[in-house]
Amino acid sequence: MTPQEILQHHFGYASFRKGQEELITHLLDGQDVLGIMPTGAGKSICYQVPALLLPGMTVVISPLISLMQDQVNALRENGVPAGCLNSAMDDADYRETLRRIRRGEVRILYAAPERLETQHFLSLCQETEIPLVAVDEAHCVSQWGQDFRPSYLKIAEFLEQLPRRPVIGAFTATATKEVAEDIVRILGLQQPFRVTTGFDRKNLFFGIEQPRDKFRALVEIIRAHPDTAGIVYCLSRKLVEQVTADLQALGISATRYHAGLSDEERRKNQDDLLYDRVSVMVATNAFGMGIDKSNVGFVVHYNMPKDLESYYQEAGRAGRDGSKADCILLYNGSDVRLNQFLIESSGRNEKLPEEVQQRIRQQDEERLKRMTFYCTQTGCLRHYMLRYFGETSGQYCGNCSRCLANYEELDISEAALKILSCIYHLHKRKLYYGVNALTDILRGKETEKTERYRFPETLSTFGILQDVSEAQCRDIIRFLLAEEWLTLSGKYPVLTLDRNSARLLQERPTLIMHIQKETQPPRAAAKAVPADIDDSLFQKLRAVRKEIAEREHVPPYVVFTDAALQDMCRKLPVSDMAFLSVSGVGHVKLEKYGTAFMDIIRAHKTT
Repeated sequence: MTPQEILQHHFGYASFRKGQEELITHLLDGQDVLGIMPTGAGKSICYQVPALLLPGMTVVISPLISLMQDQVNALRENGVPAGCLNSAMDDADYRETLRRIRRGEVRILYAAPERLETQHFLSLCQETEIPLVAVDEAHCVSQWGQDFRPSYLKIAEFLEQLPRRPVIGAFTATATKEVAEDIVRILGLQQPFRVTTGFDRKNLFFGIEQPRDKFRALVEIIRAHPDTAGIVYCLSRKLVEQVTADLQALGISATRYHAGLSDEERRKNQDDLLYDRVSVMVATNAFGMGIDKSNVGFVVHYNMPKDLESYYQEAGRAGRDGSKADCILLYNGSDVRLNQFLIESSGRNEKLPEEVQQRIRQQDEERLKRMTFYCTQTGCLRHYMLRYFGETSGQYCGNCSRCLANYEELDISEAALKILSCIYHLHKRKLYYGVNALTDILRGKETEKTERYRFPETLSTFGILQDVSEAQCRDIIRFLLAEEWLTLSGKYPVLTLDRNSARLLQERPTLIMHIQKETQPPRAAAKAVPADIDDSLFQKLRAVRKEIAEREHVPPYVVFTDAALQDMCRKLPVSDMAFLSVSGVGHVKLEKYGTAFMDIIRAHKTT
C-alpha cells in the first residue's frame, strides 16, 4: 500500500495536511526528520503511517503514561495493531503485550522515556526489529525548553545500544531556534529533514480580558459554550480546588486535575472529560500534554502562564478538529508577581552546573517578560505570538480581542522619542527605573524619589508628557517594549536602551498604536453547530456515537470526531462509498460503525 492508501484505509482522510507527506516520505527513505507542527496539525500521522509500511515495530517515546492507553485505543479503533508498556499496567496486561510483541503482532509500541533505562525493555528491543523511533514532545530534551525532562537525555544512549540504528523522527508543537538545535544535537539526528508548518491556527480566537471579577467572567464564558468541553488552567493547586468547588456549586459539570491528587483520581477525572461525563476540566499545567480530545470548544487561562510556549501549547488544545474555538486569558498584574515567585522558588537541579541553572533562570525571567508584553500590548495578539515564534504576519488578524475591539489609531512617534530621551538622560546620571516610576517622571508627578534627585529643577525631560494620561503613558511604554524598541533588564526590571533604541532615535519612523475605546474587550461568538448543519440530525448522530463509545469503552471522539459527524450531516451518506467520503472515515470504521450511522441518516431523510 502507498502512504495515501494507508491514510485513507486506516484514518479515513483523503489527503495529507501541510508538511505530513514530506515528513513521511523522508522517513520511508531512511532519513531522520524534525517536525515542528502546532497542536492539532497531525504530528502523529507522520510516524503512524510509516510505521504501517516499514517492517518490524516502531517505538514511540511519549512523556505521559496516563495518555498512552488512549492513544493505543484510538489506533486500535482504526485497525492498527498498537500497544504500550508502562508502570501503570497490571501484570496480566503487561505480560500479554510482551507476548504480542514477541509474536510480531505490535506494529506501534508506546513507551515512556524512563522505560528505556530498564534492562528488560532494552533486551526486548534488541531482540525486535525496530526500523523507526519517534520522539514525541521532543522539546522536552532541551534544558532551554519550557518542559525540560532529564529522562529524555537517556534516549540517545538507548538508541546507541540497539543492534541497528533506526530512523529517528522528532516531533514537537513549539521550539525556538535554540531548542530545535538542541533536539538535533542531543538526539543525534543525522542531517534531518526539517519541516515547520507554521504556528497560525486560524480557527482559534485569542482574547485577553482584565475583569474585576475573574470567576464571574469565567462563568460567563462557560455558559456561552453549551454542549462543548472546556479546559480552565490555574497557576496553583489551591486555586484549582477553589474554582472547581465554586463551579460545582453553581451546577456546572466540572472536575479537577493537579499533581497533588492520587494517580487513580487524576486518571478518573481525565477519563470523565474524555468520555464526556463532565464538560469542564479545571487544572494546573500538569494536565493536557498529548490530550487528543477533539471537541474542546474553549480554553480559559484563569491566570497568565509563565511563557508563550506554555500558553500556545495549552490554548492549542482547543479546536483540534478544526472547528472554531475560543482561547481566553484572564489577566491580572498579580499573575506576573506569582510567576516570578514560582521562578525564584523553583528547586535546584543537581544534575546541572550552577552556571547553567543560572542561565535557565534568566531565560525563564525573559520568557515571563514576553508573556507579560503579550497580555499588555495593544496590537494584534496573533501577530505578536507569531512574531515571537519567528513568523511574519499582518498586524490585523480579525480574530482576536485586540483586532475586534473598537479602537482608534494614535501616532506616538513624538511621545516615543521623548520617552527614550528621558531614559537616556536618567542613564547619564546612572539612574534606572521601571515602567511605573518612569511614568511618574514623564508626567511630572512629584514623589519622594523625584524630590530626592531634584528632578523638577535638574532633569530637562521631567514632565515632558504631562498632557498624556497615566494609563496611556504606561501603554506607550509597553508598546515600545512589545515592539522591542526598549528592553527590561535586571532582577527588578528596569527600562534600558539598546541598539534598537538607537535606531529609533536616528531613523525616527512613524509609530502607530491602537487605543481601545471599550473597557471590556469583545469575546468571540459562542461556539455552536455551523449554520449549514441540521442540529436535530447532529444530535441523533451524537447519541448513537455515545452508545457505541460506552459499549466499546472508548471516548466518543475516538469513534468519530464532531467534525466527522458534521460532515455526515452535510453529505448524508447512505451507501458504503458515500460513507467513505466522510472526513475521518476509513474502511475499518466503515465496517465497524457504518451501518449504525447510515441507518440514522436514512431514517432522518424519510421524516
